[in-house]
Amino acid sequence: MTVSALGEPCVLLKLGEVVLKGRNRELFERRLQANIRAALKETGLKADLRHRHGVIAVFLPEGTSVETAEAVAERITYVPGLVWIHRAWRVAKTPEAVTKAAIELLADREDVKRGVSFAVRSRRRDKRFPLTSMQLDRAVGGEINDIYGLPVDLRNPELVVSIEVDRDEVFVYTGGLPGQGGLPVGTSGRGLVLMSGGIDSPVAAYRMMRRGLRVDFLHFSGIPFTTTESIYKAYALVRALDKFQGGSRLWVVPFGKAQQSIKASGQDRLAVIAQRRLMLKTAEEVAHRLKAGALVTGDSLGQVSSQTLQNITAQDDAVDLPILRPLIGLDKTEIMATARRIGTLAISELPDEDCCTLLAPRRAETAAKIADLKQIEKRLDAEELAVQLADSLQEYKLEG
Repeated sequence: MTVSALGEPCVLLKLGEVVLKGRNRELFERRLQANIRAALKETGLKADLRHRHGVIAVFLPEGTSVETAEAVAERITYVPGLVWIHRAWRVAKTPEAVTKAAIELLADREDVKRGVSFAVRSRRRDKRFPLTSMQLDRAVGGEINDIYGLPVDLRNPELVVSIEVDRDEVFVYTGGLPGQGGLPVGTSGRGLVLMSGGIDSPVAAYRMMRRGLRVDFLHFSGIPFTTTESIYKAYALVRALDKFQGGSRLWVVPFGKAQQSIKASGQDRLAVIAQRRLMLKTAEEVAHRLKAGALVTGDSLGQVSSQTLQNITAQDDAVDLPILRPLIGLDKTEIMATARRIGTLAISELPDEDCCTLLAPRRAETAAKIADLKQIEKRLDAEELAVQLADSLQEYKLEG
């Protein structure tokens, strides 16, 4: 394949949920385009974005190689708000140019050599084009059939040649890369994720980013009673998630001494829930400082003792900010499948010293009473302690 034979490489982006947003649709589209441009900065290319009828066309600089165009398409697949990303060819707006490009596009393909079934599917946005969509399908499909001898299957083809007739040009492509779907990051406000080193919280963060929430990450370290391993692990997880939103920030609170105070309170079975409440109180204080409107956790109903309905209710009582739990109805297998797909599972499975293990009692409370927890907090002066912990906050910036 050569650029002269096929035209110019470009990338077509198909919008998902955004197209359903009535009067506010323009706000969502602007945010999506800004997110795409931010992602493209990582490639070093100055691309031209043009938005037309639920499709964003990314025109690449003249002379861009096919390999570079493919890398651009791959990078954009991580931007929430898009459902399909197609590596396409931009060709002249004539039936002859379209047919020639479609023929060239299939040259030297192994599946074509095997004789796969095919279909041509055209979409004519510009009704001034001399052929209707059906006429274009037949013309291009007939040429492909004559040259390559491929069988036509309009219902369930193994190969689809897609043609989109736009205002100034025509796009021709086969296949595509699935996008993340959801909403553009930043359209639903800002949240603060309580980020452990486990499997669940990174998946919770990802699911909220897909719903348009821009998130910061807060990690509670067991320092000075643990090493910095958990911080490095949290940092690696945030780096893995940053491709979905960009500009991520990791904040770390040294929590070991506060845990020691809780353990010394003598309420062994309540220690885990008391710790969780103090973490939430601290997170709420941090969220106010970062102007975040919600907290995000990786809780899954019934997964562990701290996530029974009674204990979740006791944790909700600790703060006024809403606590978002996007994994609440998922089981571990579903959570792990998402973690594997987004690239966080291998990191989460690395060993580290989790601060939560410092308080693991022999028997954990599954139905903590709020009144008992408040008695512990009164002795600890939990409200003031949460402020002090927030004051000890440290930012770990992601390196480029």
